[in-house]
Amino acid sequence: MPEMNGFPSGTPGWTDLAAPDVDAATRFYEGLFGWESFSPGPKDLTGGYRIFTKGGRQVAGYGPPGPGEPPSWRTYVIVDDVDGTVEKIKGAGGNVMAQMDVMDQGRNAVFSDPTGAVCCLWEPGEHRGAQLVNEPGAMSWNELATRDTAAAKSFYGQAFGWEARDQDMGGMPYTTWVLGDHPVGGMFDMSGNLPGEIPPHWLTYFNVEDCDAVVAKAGELGGSALREPTDVAPGRFAVLSDPNGAAFAVIAVAEQPG
Repeated sequence: MPEMNGFPSGTPGWTDLAAPDVDAATRFYEGLFGWESFSPGPKDLTGGYRIFTKGGRQVAGYGPPGPGEPPSWRTYVIVDDVDGTVEKIKGAGGNVMAQMDVMDQGRNAVFSDPTGAVCCLWEPGEHRGAQLVNEPGAMSWNELATRDTAAAKSFYGQAFGWEARDQDMGGMPYTTWVLGDHPVGGMFDMSGNLPGEIPPHWLTYFNVEDCDAVVAKAGELGGSALREPTDVAPGRFAVLSDPNGAAFAVIAVAEQPG
């Protein structure tokens, strides 16, 4: 179901944006996806953090970046116990950069995996993650781009119990992360596919009805296409950059036979 009230532990269930220019981010994403936004509390408590909504349901967060943090969308894995998961991450070779309570909303942590990709944890309190997924204007997928897929498979298996299932995606090897029998994300080897100066990273996908129309609209709003619309088995997707320089993807999911 696209409307959510929580996620199983080990599932990516929230995304937020580090935006140096919060006002520019507000204008861009409200114009692109028809989102609205609100502040969950006083600025002195939230640090300027805001929430994007679609049809009254929370779909993503955004706010000023931390010191030295680049403009970026961040993937959050929902977990029952942040502190316990942090110990697994350390044991698997990851680097934990921050842990903190967020008012009564929950507890988070920021870490990098052994390949250098940054990801986040979220232990729910009042905030249980995205309230809408897999619908136009909502998060639909999270994907790791790395140059060491073997190390990533070992790490995420130990940290979250993810199983790595490999397949051919139009001539390119692609890995689907599976928790139980449920796909929770993807991974591909960025070696030779992306410029060398781009570091390993997680990429957030948002569902759209018309990929080409959204790419054109992004250009009108001050964004740009990092990868033009492309057809793959799951649908038609593109990778975009917002006016702050944060990358994200959009996908119009293909209709399934039958």
